[in-house]
Amino acid sequence: MTKHDKKPRMSLKPISVVNSMSYEDFISLFGNVIEHCSLCAAAVWRDRPFSDVNSLHKSFCQFTDQLPIGGKEGILRLHPDLAGRLAMSGGLTNESTKEQQSAGLNTLTDQEKKTMHHLNQQYKQKFGFPFVICARENKKEAILTGLERRLNNSGETEAVTGVEEVKKICRLRLLDIVDSSSKL
Repeated sequence: MTKHDKKPRMSLKPISVVNSMSYEDFISLFGNVIEHCSLCAAAVWRDRPFSDVNSLHKSFCQFTDQLPIGGKEGILRLHPDLAGRLAMSGGLTNESTKEQQSAGLNTLTDQEKKTMHHLNQQYKQKFGFPFVICARENKKEAILTGLERRLNNSGETEAVTGVEEVKKICRLRLLDIVDSSSKL
């Protein structure tokens, strides 16, 4: 279990509260909006004040966009395999568990599990990082199809595509934390 798993369910924070947070509190709250990458939250904290959740998301996106390919790949390496060993053993963060469940990855048939495992292994062997897709915006069939299709991409294309998916995940996680109607 990580420190991110132990957070109690919270009410949505107004952007004014987000802007007044200490560095430590900000990292504690936003350290997993990009999976296991509190460094992103640490870098984004300096961009305060944010006018709303969209400007907060934009700061996270700008940080990830300016990373070199190796940095983008590093962010991708922090993500778990979809329906992989960690999911089967209950070792995912609360966020990842809910996201994978929303896509139906907890209801894979035995054949789908074998296919997912095989494609995940091929993908990691080819690219050096796990396949990342915004599970909350997809269902298991689309994920399996996307995984198979994206195996044909180049490494650089896949790093950029994966980070675009990370940014979608980040946005949804931010909306789980910050009141989207609050503005400065």
